[in-house]
Amino acid sequence: MAFPGGHAGIPGAAGQQQNAGMSEQDARMVKIMQSGMESCLVKSMMAGGAGFALGGVFGLFMASMNYDTPMTPQGRELTSLPMREQLRRGFKDMGSRSWSSAKNFGKIGFLFSICECTIEGFRAKNDLYNSAGAGGMAGAILARNAGPQAMLLGGGGFALFSTGIDWYMRSESDD
Repeated sequence: MAFPGGHAGIPGAAGQQQNAGMSEQDARMVKIMQSGMESCLVKSMMAGGAGFALGGVFGLFMASMNYDTPMTPQGRELTSLPMREQLRRGFKDMGSRSWSSAKNFGKIGFLFSICECTIEGFRAKNDLYNSAGAGGMAGAILARNAGPQAMLLGGGGFALFSTGIDWYMRSESDD
């Protein structure tokens, strides 16, 4: 039986030691790691890193969609080169596309995550409005160089997209 407020020594009580069997140093390390994972900066860096990795893979895939076919002038030039040079140029293209895509995905992941975490911290709630607000902010920030109309359109589109994804993910976890 658990008592409100928890009483040490009673099985199932809320206040019972969660780190039983750990040394004091290990328990402190676990506490530091848990508080780090709750930090907006750490969450955002992890989202940016995951976006970077996903973007790199996506860039590799998109590099295989090379439109320089033998029907185009660039394709005819490429097919006239020795195989070694064709491979060198192909790998160089794959690397540059992967790097570019990885940077973009990482930037978007970091930016969205920091916006969402900041909004969630101010509102002290975890709901769909956080995703909508973060998507709107991130979309507007990403489109800032194209002018106010693009910021509005980018923010609105990103808000709809992120809210839809968050709604879907929440509905899947309710099952």
